[in-house]
Amino acid sequence: MQELASTKVSKIVARNYRTAKVFTTYGIDFCCNGGIPLADACAQRGVDLSRVLGEIETALQDPDPQDFQSMDPRRLVDHILSVHHQYVRTTIPVLRTYLNKLSRVHGERHPELLRIEALFSESALALLEHMEKEEQILFPYVRALADASAHQYPLSAPHFGHIRNPIEMMEDEHQTEGERFRAIAALSDNYQPPADACQTYRVAFAVLEEFERDLHKHIHLENNILFPKATE
Repeated sequence: MQELASTKVSKIVARNYRTAKVFTTYGIDFCCNGGIPLADACAQRGVDLSRVLGEIETALQDPDPQDFQSMDPRRLVDHILSVHHQYVRTTIPVLRTYLNKLSRVHGERHPELLRIEALFSESALALLEHMEKEEQILFPYVRALADASAHQYPLSAPHFGHIRNPIEMMEDEHQTEGERFRAIAALSDNYQPPADACQTYRVAFAVLEEFERDLHKHIHLENNILFPKATE
């Protein structure tokens, strides 16, 4: 238990993604701000460490359905592209439509919707540009590194210098999106629609919550698993 309490939150989730559900329940960030020991994270959130430890121990007893930690970096890149990048691209237009309608119809009574729509619009633009940079620059080089390592041949230096340079840029952008979605969650009362919400209102908040959850896993796979593998 003591060893687990001193382990970084990001490392715990990297070991078994089932533990992410526990952290989400207690509002503990495991992706952007997961680089602190579990005990410190619990103290920051004002939650009972022993209770969280017990739930994590239970989650760790079940094997992770996908062992991302031991996955080849090339396969991990393929997974991120086909699952998470694809999800972002297909879901952004849907959410834009919902939020635009909600702002027009309900914005006067619920002015927080205008701010939620503006924040999501900013996030959508930033994420699309961010993914393009990953797909055109960082991910191809990660694949090249993995190929060179597997077949033992030298790789010429990239134009961006050390791979930590684009990785640090991507991590900074992840941090920005994490903060933006924390603001959206606060404005929406953690995606709880008001009593007078119509069906579109309820669906929009449900999809927003799903989008944030997917973003957390997306960022976790990159920050805590893919980027350390590439750096190594």
